[in-house]
Amino acid sequence: MTVTITEVVLRDGLQDEAVVVAVADRIAIAEALAESGIRHIEAGSFVNPERVPQMAGVDELAAALPRADEVHYSFLALNGRGVRRAVDAGAENVLVVASASGGHSRTNAGRDVDAAIEDVARAVAENPGTSFIAGVSTAFACPFDGDVPADRLVSVAERFAAMGVRRIGLADTLGTATTDHVVRSLAAVRDALPDVDLSLHLHNAHGQALRTVDAAIDLGVVHFDSATGGYGGCPFAPGAHGNIATEDLVAHLHSRGISTGIDETALANASELLERALARAVPVV
Repeated sequence: MTVTITEVVLRDGLQDEAVVVAVADRIAIAEALAESGIRHIEAGSFVNPERVPQMAGVDELAAALPRADEVHYSFLALNGRGVRRAVDAGAENVLVVASASGGHSRTNAGRDVDAAIEDVARAVAENPGTSFIAGVSTAFACPFDGDVPADRLVSVAERFAAMGVRRIGLADTLGTATTDHVVRSLAAVRDALPDVDLSLHLHNAHGQALRTVDAAIDLGVVHFDSATGGYGGCPFAPGAHGNIATEDLVAHLHSRGISTGIDETALANASELLERALARAVPVV
């Protein structure tokens, strides 16, 4: 069995740090991650740099990342403007995101869920030559609205599927959802959309993320997001915890005899490079 990991430290990991890592350092980190065997890297987000200054320079980054057939970079966009910027910068894959909960959507995207999805849907329709994947933030719990009912999550996922998106990631943005909760909601989405490839983006508040990974694998999920060093969090979701660490996820999967294609020693080298880049980064003003 093989599991695919998308490395998100360059986007989700860095966005919650109080520093701005230089574009050159981000490129070097991406190269080191690729050398470890990681084939899917979420490299940044096309968002307002006044709100998320850590993502400044993303246009330059997208243009400068080394291209290799076996390595796939994606960039997050919250709205139509972000999608257009990503496409103009030559992004290979664009991750369009909406929240399952109204409270987080208004804080994160500045609009309610329906308006956010409608805006993204227009942008997807306007760019038929671009590869889109989708992500649902606060898929299980919201810091403002509490637990998210499964039927609400299904509704958001169905709207992404109606755009023609064939891979949808479900994010435990806070990292507080129980394994049972994730499994119930995941199963509901799978039953509603059997032809869509589902992935999980897990944060790790109570050390339950690896248990959730195991349960999701039992349901047939073979694609997970993680961040080297366990960095990350949403600046617009109070109480959000760090991502599941790529090192922990890879070691856990390997201990189960599950292949990832990732070399743990090379991954540790990439982690050291990340730490050095953070140490010399410029503080957020």
